[in-house]
Amino acid sequence: MRKKAVLVVGAGGLGAPAIIALAASGRFTLGLADPERVELSNLARQIIYGTRQVGQFKVEAAARYARETLGFRDVRPMNIALNAANAPELVAQYDFVIDATDDPAVKFLINDVCLAMGRPFCYGGVLGFRGQAMTIVGGETACLRCLFEFPPDQDEVATCREAGIVGSVAGLVGFVQAKEALYCLRGLRPRLAGKLFAYDGAGRRAIRILPVQRREGCACASACSASEDVRAGA
Repeated sequence: MRKKAVLVVGAGGLGAPAIIALAASGRFTLGLADPERVELSNLARQIIYGTRQVGQFKVEAAARYARETLGFRDVRPMNIALNAANAPELVAQYDFVIDATDDPAVKFLINDVCLAMGRPFCYGGVLGFRGQAMTIVGGETACLRCLFEFPPDQDEVATCREAGIVGSVAGLVGFVQAKEALYCLRGLRPRLAGKLFAYDGAGRRAIRILPVQRREGCACASACSASEDVRAGA
């Protein structure tokens, strides 16, 4: 029997704190997928990197941090961008997926492939002082498309990226995502299954947990019903 395994897609603002929390918390396989290199502008919020890592691939620098600083050995860095061609085979190797990417198209890809492969995953997003996370369990909970039917257009994406994120908010959301993965690996139901964790660092009520209902007509219903057939052919 193979060890349990978690895949973190994205080793940036969300991925870095998730990697720290996961690598400090148990024995399992940790997969990291990200095609980007460390940039100087990353250092303010992606705390596992320093000036010596600038120019290195994020996944390789993150893997060294996990091994050398946290003593976590079974980490698999993959300098790749998740896409429609490689996602099914990659996701099939893991028991839980953490969406730590800032690319909306990849978030929806993770959603669709995880539903098809029968893998739970935790969506995460940060904008300014606000962050959110939700765990999707195929066949049981609402999915990302129940919240947002389609990815935003490129103008919206550009506006969001210009607004930036606050490092501490990304740290909180990444930690929450890691906790959801650990619940699942331990055979427990994730606390945010079908619930949206919403954080507003500038609001009167910082944290809210909101139930999310499955949207009538969402494609996740048919994807979930077909997941057994897809896994059988994987």
